Amino acid sequence: MTTTTPATTPATTTAAAPAAGAAGAVPLVHASLGEQELAAVAEVFASGWPAGQGPRGKALEAQLAQRYAMDAVALSNCGAALHVALLALGVQRGDEVIVADYTFPAPAHAVRYLDAVPVFADVRPDTHTVDVQAVADLITERTTGIIAVDTVGLPADYRELKALADRHGLFLIEDAACAVGATYQGRQAGALAPVSCLSFHGRKGATSGEGGALLAADPAIAADARLRSSFGIGSIFDQSKIVGLPIPEFTEIGYNFKLSDIAAAILQVQLGRIDELLARRTQVAAAYGELLADEELVTLPQVPADRTHAWQSYLIALDARVDRAALAADLRGQGIGCGHGTWASHLQPVFAARQACPVSADLFARHLAIPMHAELTDDQIERVVTVLRTALRTHAAPAGRGGTA
Repeated sequence: MTTTTPATTPATTTAAAPAAGAAGAVPLVHASLGEQELAAVAEVFASGWPAGQGPRGKALEAQLAQRYAMDAVALSNCGAALHVALLALGVQRGDEVIVADYTFPAPAHAVRYLDAVPVFADVRPDTHTVDVQAVADLITERTTGIIAVDTVGLPADYRELKALADRHGLFLIEDAACAVGATYQGRQAGALAPVSCLSFHGRKGATSGEGGALLAADPAIAADARLRSSFGIGSIFDQSKIVGLPIPEFTEIGYNFKLSDIAAAILQVQLGRIDELLARRTQVAAAYGELLADEELVTLPQVPADRTHAWQSYLIALDARVDRAALAADLRGQGIGCGHGTWASHLQPVFAARQACPVSADLFARHLAIPMHAELTDDQIERVVTVLRTALRTHAAPAGRGGTA
């Protein structure tokens, strides 16, 4: 393979690094932040309005609205977006909301914030997105809605999910936290359900370190979310433009979920670069797929023909013979960043879940995340694969012991 230059000069590493001082260390994730983003931040400093809901925040919302053809509310993070989305949709104490199980458990946390009940649905064994039949089997008279998740950047089956939600009179939220830039049947992830939530955390394809957004087809939902995200009093920046002394009234119990104009300015640059950054992530994924195609001890991610992947993460499923903990320690010891993948949410003690999600539980036990970001060079990709192949054989039980994947 020919060595390529990273997409931009790296400025920030955003995840736990491999062993300190490891020669040729390859981090698991790395944000593509550079001079363009710094220049945008300098403009905010000069403007005198670094706080939330200022001119850059409004410009970001307009940029998101144009991209997704939905009303957009810039927020402090995706968890906040999920929270205010459920409030705007009228979720009450005791309501049941079906959530995709195999994911960072932010959707289930958001449901619990309202004293509602998260009901965990298992995922497909091929795409690892929520299984539509599993969702259908969980619907009861107490069910009010569904939160689907675009698992580590791959959209779920929204045509079937939307039909199911409409048939039962349920709301549908797309948790597109990992999927900015992905598509499903020619449509942008983030615009696949009537309400969706985005993340701009440091490991995402477009990032401001932290940040999020709510997108809504119904402007009333967006307006509700915007009001609640600012303590229930609306935009102080807007009020500052009024001649006189406006005294806002607190009309809702709200939260401080505003996105700063500093972060908004960074995101305006990042969204303008998303095609470039996603193209490099896609090249990285293709290289891994080519180099590991014949590796019998791993199963590679699958992407159906009707959708594209944003590649927030690259997860390989290890053969059951492989000792994942020992393998990870070996990789990290040689400077290769890695992680467990994501969570089988129903197994987390905080939820005391009644559901069994065997596919999700199996993926939680066998997945391994290897380096994935737009700054990876081809030489680094080859090094990751070389070290991984050797470590797999070092930490795999002999054939006939431990079963197969």
